[in-house]
Amino acid sequence: MDTPAGEMKKAAAFSVAAALCLCGLKLVVGLLSGSLGILAEAAHSGLDLVAAVITLMAVHFALKPADQDHPYGHGKIENFSALVETGLLFLTCAWIIYEAVHRLFFEAKAVQPSLWAFLVMAVSIAVDVNRSRILRRVAHKHHSQALEADALHFSTDIWSSSVVVLGLALVWLGRNVLPGASSLLDKADSVAALAVAFLVLFVSYKLGKRTVDVLLDRAPEGLAREFREVAGRVEGVMNVGRVRVRRSGPRVFVDIGLDVDRYLSVENIRNIAQAVEAEIERLSPGADVVVQANPQVVEEENRIMRIRGVAFRNGAAVHNIHLCEEGDEIAVALHLEVDDDLTLEQAHDTASRVERDLRKEIPDIARIDIHIESRATEAAEEKDVTAEETSLVNLIRATADRVAGRACCREITLRRRGQRHSVSLRCALDRALSIHQAHDLTTRIEEELKSAVPSLDRVLVHAEPDSP
Repeated sequence: MDTPAGEMKKAAAFSVAAALCLCGLKLVVGLLSGSLGILAEAAHSGLDLVAAVITLMAVHFALKPADQDHPYGHGKIENFSALVETGLLFLTCAWIIYEAVHRLFFEAKAVQPSLWAFLVMAVSIAVDVNRSRILRRVAHKHHSQALEADALHFSTDIWSSSVVVLGLALVWLGRNVLPGASSLLDKADSVAALAVAFLVLFVSYKLGKRTVDVLLDRAPEGLAREFREVAGRVEGVMNVGRVRVRRSGPRVFVDIGLDVDRYLSVENIRNIAQAVEAEIERLSPGADVVVQANPQVVEEENRIMRIRGVAFRNGAAVHNIHLCEEGDEIAVALHLEVDDDLTLEQAHDTASRVERDLRKEIPDIARIDIHIESRATEAAEEKDVTAEETSLVNLIRATADRVAGRACCREITLRRRGQRHSVSLRCALDRALSIHQAHDLTTRIEEELKSAVPSLDRVLVHAEPDSP
C-alpha cells in the first residue's frame, strides 16, 4: 500500500505525463489545422505541463518534516507553487486574447476543422476527466492544496476543450452545411479561443485569491467557528476564548484558548486539552493543535474553595477555616500552614499577602484572623518503637478507648526522635456520627493523649467507620 507521500507524488507524476502527451498532440494538430482554438489549447496544455512539474516539485519539498529553520514545516511551498501557476495562467490568457482579437479584426486565418482536430480534443477531454478525478481524490484524502489546485485547473480544461470543439464544429458547419454563413461561422474558432481565455482567467483569479489568502495566513472560512463549537462541547470546558487558524500546505495549525475551573488538577486539565485536540483532529485530520487552558472562577464556587485557592497561590495551605456572618459582613478565622524553614518575619509576610488577597477575592470580608503554624517540608528521621515501648502503646490505647467510650483502636504506630514521640492511630468510630461529631471526638483523643503523654509532639488520629 502506498504511503500518503507516495500516493501524492504518484498523482502529481501522472499529471505531468498526461500534460506532456496532450501538449504535444494538440500542438501538432493545431499547426496542421491552423485552429487558433487548438493552438490556444496547446499553449494551455504547455502551461499545464509547467504547472504540473511545479506541483510535483512542490509536493516533494512540502512533505519534508519541520526543522529548526521551518518550525511550521514546508507546506507553504505548495501555496507558492500555486501562485506561480496563477501567474503563468494570466500570461497565457493575455497571449490568447491578443491573438484572437488580431484574427477577428485585423488578419483572418483559415482554419481546417479536420477529423484529427476533433479527435485530439476528444482525447484531451477524456484525459482531463480522468486526471482531474484522480487528483481531486488524492487531494481530498491527504488535504493537499497543490493537488487540489491542479484538480480544479484540469476540470476547467474539460470545459475549455468543449468550447474549442464547439468552435470547430461551427466552422465545419459553415463550410459544409451553411455556406451562406461561412464568413460568420469561420470566426467561431477565434470566439471559442476568447471564451477559453476568459474561462481560464476566471479560474485563475479564484486560484490566485485563494493562494494569496493562505500565504497571508487568512483563516479558512468557517473553520474557526467549527473548531470553537466542537471544543465548547467537551466536558470541562467552561468557555472557548480566542481561536486562531492558519494553513500551511496540507496542514492546519490551530491555537485555541479554553477557560477551565481553576481548581481542576493538572491531570484533569491535560485530559480536557487532549479531548479538545482529538475533536479538532477529527474535523481536520493531521491538524497541529496548541491548547492554552486558562483557570477561571466557577460561579458556584463557594467561599471555602476560594480561600484555599488564595492560600495555594501564595505557597501555603489552610485548615480549620471558620466563617462567621455578621449581618452583611463576614469574619474569617483560619490556620495557615507554612514551610517550617521560614523565619517568623517571612511567615508573617506570607500571612499578610494571604490576608490582602482574600480581601480582594471576597470584598465582603470584614475581619480575618490567621493562626500561623509550620508544616513538615522534610522527612523526619524517626524510629518505629511500637514493638519496643509496649507500656506506652498500651497507655495510648487505653486513653483513646476511654475517650471514645469503646474499644476503638485498630492500629497504633509509635515513633521516637530523640526524647520526643509521635503516634498515629486508626480508630473505628460509630458510623452514624456526623463529620463534626467525629472531628470533635478525634480532637479530644488528641488532647487527652498529649496530656497523658507529655513526650508526644504529634498525634494523628485516622477515623474510620466501624464494621456493620
